Order: sequence, then C-alpha cells, then structure tokens
Amino acid sequence: MKPKTFLPWSTAAVALLALSACTGTDENLQSPECGEPLYAGGATDEAWRTMVDAKNQPQDSSRAVTLTSPEPGQSYFTDQAAPLWQWTSPLRASLERPAPLLEGRPRESKRSVLAWLGNLVLPTAEAHLPPYTGDLYWVKVYAAGRVCPVAQVLTSELQWQLDGGSWQTVKDAAGKELSVQVVSAYLVQNRITEGPYTMGSTVPFTMGMAR
Repeated sequence: MKPKTFLPWSTAAVALLALSACTGTDENLQSPECGEPLYAGGATDEAWRTMVDAKNQPQDSSRAVTLTSPEPGQSYFTDQAAPLWQWTSPLRASLERPAPLLEGRPRESKRSVLAWLGNLVLPTAEAHLPPYTGDLYWVKVYAAGRVCPVAQVLTSELQWQLDGGSWQTVKDAAGKELSVQVVSAYLVQNRITEGPYTMGSTVPFTMGMAR
C-alpha cells in the first residue's frame, strides 16, 4: 500500500495566498461594486485609472475647484429636470501654457526581411485611445450610508449636465444626506503632473419629494 503524501505546510500556505490574491479586489482600484464613472469631454478609462491610483496620496485642496452649482444646502425635488452643475478651476489656466512637446517616434533602422514579414503577419498593437493630456475633474455624488458614489463622472469640462440615469439614482436617494465632491488633476500623457486636488469639504444638498 502506497503511503499518503502531504504537501509541506509552506507549499500549502503559498497556494492559499495565491488563491486569495486571485479572488480579492485590487486595493488600487475601486471595488467592482462601485464601478467606473461616466466619461465626458476627452476623459478616458485609462486616465481614470491614473486618478484611482493616486487616491491614497495626501489630500491637497490648495488648487481644488469651487462649485458654483449646486450651492451649499441647495434643494432639489424629484419632479425637477436634471440640473447642470458647474465649477471654476485654477487648473484650467494650465491650458494656456505651451503644449508639451510630444516625443517623436525614433527613426527605424534597417530591419531584416524576416522582421518585416513578421510585422505583416502580427502587426504591432496600438493603444485603443491616445494618452490624455489636460485637466480632469472626477465628480462624485455621495449619499449617507453608502460607501460608493450614487453617481459619478470623469470629465474634461467645467460642468456636468446630469444624464437621466445619474439623476434618477440621485432622486432615489431622496430623504438622505447628499453631497458632491470633486477631485481634479492635470495630466500629461496619462500621468498626473499637478494634483490631485480635492475640495476641502463636500458640498451638501438635499433631495425632496415632488412638490
């Protein structure tokens, strides 16, 4: 009769750690329950991931946006049309600076015939969207008792015309304490060069039932 074999404890521990790593959520990304924001203007999902990666940096409000709407304590009602929210931003002045010089693609040296044929068969993959350069604004609407935003958008514009779906989720939170937070940053080729800047405090507003 063959003797039973057992995995050494160290091997089993490594296997368990690998399994937990596969099933866990990445600390640098929002949990799957939160999901991605909507995108507006020139914002992209790659730029959003850059913003997410920077979320654990020390909070800096020195050049944060100033919301002009909603105003603190503003009241909305469920029978109202979706509002237009706007803000001013010190980062917008960054657009007046000379555009950064983009690195040119190096001139290719002579390639072998085999390399040339290989590129015909398996062409080099290109990024689905060009890297983003400019100021970005991540607007998040929070409701008391909820960890994830009830609505959010990443935009390159200084305003957000709430879409029907986002406005409905906000209206569904009627009666709860609601607030808006905006995180801004200036990116060059998908890399943050200024910021991120977070408003020193969220802007509260209320949602009442239809009048």
